[in-house]
Amino acid sequence: MSEKKARRRSRGRIARRWFALGVLVLVALLYYRPLHGYLDARAQRAVRVAALRRLDREQATLERRLHAASSPTVLAAEARALGYIRPGEHLFIVKDIPQWRRRHDPSRRGHGH
Repeated sequence: MSEKKARRRSRGRIARRWFALGVLVLVALLYYRPLHGYLDARAQRAVRVAALRRLDREQATLERRLHAASSPTVLAAEARALGYIRPGEHLFIVKDIPQWRRRHDPSRRGHGH
């Protein structure tokens, strides 16, 4: 009978090992999706943090440019470039400057013009 008891004990141990292995597999399957979601969210966060840092640098650059462009000297120069004049000034539009220069070129005087 001791031989039968030894077989039962070894079968019991094998059954417990298979049961423990099954429980481990079940636990691994149950943890897979949440763990995968966590890792995916962490990767997305890293991408968004990098984008946020880039946007922060860009905002700082734009704020520096805005501050520099808001000075009265720069605003006046930009207004002049757009064709604005100061109150009390007179606007003169000069056309055909190259033609005028050709007519009034002192090196051409006396050559039939």
